[in-house]
This record gives sequence, C-alpha cells and structure tokens, in this order.
Amino acid sequence: MKITTAVAQKQGANLTIESAELDSPKANEVLVEIKATGICHTDAAGRDYATTPYPVALGHEGAGIFKEVGSGVSTVKPGDHVVLSFSYCGHCENCLTGHPASCIHFNELNAGGRNFDGTHRIHSEGGKDISTFFGQSSFSTYSVVDEHGVTKVPSDVDISLLGPLGCGFQTGAGTVLNALKPKFGSSIAIFGTGAVGLAAMMAAKMIGMDHIIAIDIHDNRLELAKELGATETINSQKRNPEDVVKELLQTGVEYSIDTTGVSPVIKQAVHVLKPSGTCALIGLAGDVTFNIQGEVIGEAKQIIGIIEGDAIPQLFIPKLVNYYKKGLFPFDRLVKYYKFADINQAFEDSADGSVIKPIVKIGN
Repeated sequence: MKITTAVAQKQGANLTIESAELDSPKANEVLVEIKATGICHTDAAGRDYATTPYPVALGHEGAGIFKEVGSGVSTVKPGDHVVLSFSYCGHCENCLTGHPASCIHFNELNAGGRNFDGTHRIHSEGGKDISTFFGQSSFSTYSVVDEHGVTKVPSDVDISLLGPLGCGFQTGAGTVLNALKPKFGSSIAIFGTGAVGLAAMMAAKMIGMDHIIAIDIHDNRLELAKELGATETINSQKRNPEDVVKELLQTGVEYSIDTTGVSPVIKQAVHVLKPSGTCALIGLAGDVTFNIQGEVIGEAKQIIGIIEGDAIPQLFIPKLVNYYKKGLFPFDRLVKYYKFADINQAFEDSADGSVIKPIVKIGN
C-alpha cells in the first residue's frame, strides 16, 4: 500500500517526508494506522550516527489503531488502540524469563533495519529497500509491526498522547519501578530532567521515596521537576551536585540515575552514592574512566545499565496509562504537539531543550 514516511537518506541530514510502498503484514505481523509518534534522542541518534543502515524510516514511539492482522496474531483485533514499543524475539532465555528489553537479538531487531525474517517492509517508489527502525518506523501514516512490538491500550485516553510510553517514559519509569525497585522512604538522585528523567522522578514519587533530588542545568526544567515531585533540585552549573547531596545526606543517596550520557556527569552519579548504593545508566554514552578500587569496589557500589526500563511492554504500558488516569503519572505536562510537516522543527526543539517531549501528529 502507499504510505507517507519520514526518511533519513544520509547521515546527519534532515528527514524528508516521502511517498513509499508498505508491504502487507505477514502471519506474525499487524498493520497499524499511526496517529502520532513521540520523538526522543534515539531517533536523533538514528539520523546522525548511522545506528541503522541508510536510508532509514525513523520513529519508534508510535501510537495508532489496528487496521489488519496477520493470520497468526491473536492478542489484538482491528479497531484496537495500540502503542508500539521495541522489538524482541520472545524465544531467547532473557525474553522467556521476563526481560525482553535484554533480548539477545535486541540490536539486530531494533537497529538492523530488517524485520524478523530478514526482509524489508518499506520500499521507495523506485523499489529501493528502506530500513525499518525499532521494528516500526512510526514516522509514517501506516506501519507493519511484529505482534511482540504491539501493546493494546484503553480507548478512553487520547491515542495521540500515548506513543512516548513505548520508549522514553517507559525507560524512565521502568528503571525505577522494574529495575531499581527502591524501598519506601529511600533516596535517589536523578541527573537530567528531560522526558526520561522526569518519568523516573514521577515513578520515584509514586513509591514514596524520601529524597528525590533532580539535577539539571536548566532552571525552568528544575521548577517543573519540583511541581512533579522533586524534593530538592540542583542546578549543576551553579553548584556541585556532589557537595549539595553530601550536605543533604551525609553518607550519600541509595540510588542514582544518569539520563545524560555525559561522562563527567556519570562519574558524579556514582560519586553521590552512599556505600553499597546503585547507579543506573540509561543515557547513550561513550567512554568513562573509573578508578575501580577507589570509586566502585572500595565502597561496594554498583553500576548497572538498563534498557527500556527492563519492562515487558504489554504489561507495563497499560499500568502507566492507569497511573496517568489516576493523576499519579501526569506525563501530558511534558508534551508539545507538532504537525507532520514540522517534524524537523520538532527535532530541533528537542535538541535545544526548549521542548521536553515533542509528539508529531500524523493521522487525523
């Protein structure tokens, strides 16, 4: 079928909105009419860093309505409202033990550009294959997605709002609720108050943590963090977070999260921990150098990497929607909508920090 999709033709280039051909869903796949898609840093990485072969149709926080299902699909039916999330095989040890975000095939299924069977679903008008992104390429009017990448959500919430639950908000909230599982009354420092960091912070508030410390370089974001549950805030351009945390809690925090991927900030996230504390790394990062004895082992600290909040999307995303409906997870306060034609402006506003979570409306 004919679709319209946003494509990165080469590294670093703005996306171009193009006509393309989308194959029909196979037995294990579904056709989704996309209503809206969130933008996150991973999309920018796909555009700028060749994480997926070019040309690539980007988008990985899609939400829409089921139109057609393959013969082997039984979990959803046409007309259902759905959120699209990451791809996973469903058969490896990690998937079978409840950790699909650690699927041993995660990288090939989400960044390899091909579908489960090794073929492409999207083609240019000239017949050239276009890579799929995270198994969905949801900056498109329609997407073909494997059943594993689809989560049914309630129809009484605006479907245009829900796409970011498939990645950014799931990553932040899941890191707290699924991976760290902090105790009531414990303490956490969250470095970076973008969409992922604020989602983690709202999850920490739900648990009832005693100290929820938000660290950023933007005062406006720190003000919003206070409104959404931060007990203390630190502008790291004005004060050293390590000094402030030690003033608040002499031994340090029990948990920390880095969402920035900035090497010196990652070190700070480890330094603010109390002995035996845990730091979760969830931002895209490069090299970081530690003195293992002095900075890690000497105080029995743990540094862990978390992908997609260690979530099972089909179980976790509906819970986040329920928390939202109860007023406990007000992620709508982080959102700004854009027209499909303005997608490159949405990327710019995300990059400069003026918008926390852009959502591109695609369908009517």
